[in-house]
Amino acid sequence: MKTLSKVVACIALNVLFASSVMAADRGSEPEAEAMVKKAVALIKSAGAEKAYATFTEHPGGAFKDRDLYIFVYDFKGNCLAQGANPKMVGKNLVGLKDVDGNAFIQGMINVVKDKQKGWYGPYKFTNPNTTEYELKKSYCEKGEGETMVCVGTYLVK
Repeated sequence: MKTLSKVVACIALNVLFASSVMAADRGSEPEAEAMVKKAVALIKSAGAEKAYATFTEHPGGAFKDRDLYIFVYDFKGNCLAQGANPKMVGKNLVGLKDVDGNAFIQGMINVVKDKQKGWYGPYKFTNPNTTEYELKKSYCEKGEGETMVCVGTYLVK
């Protein structure tokens, strides 16, 4: 019986350790909000064009941290900047749906139009670090004109 208790305790510690390592590889909600605020400030100080290039190209990793990255859309659904996949820039993705049918870009736009800032989600999206569908929430704030600046964070399994 003592051996069984030790085995169960060992398994529990391994699960706990693995969970904490996974959480460390992921950005948190406060980190996502802080990155959005920093991005909005850069748009105001450097101008949209320069800021969008910085978000997409992220020289020096300024706007890319683990699974956190900036993405910017206008209210029509046009991608203006994308820190994980630059090929998305210039595409209209307003109708993009996750595997469960959630039109998440439109959902984020609605949050920003209604409240100026806030969280949207969860929705399912491919994590660029794991290449698997994972639950994600995104924090968005109104950017310049009719745009939104967002960062998503993947939820710990």
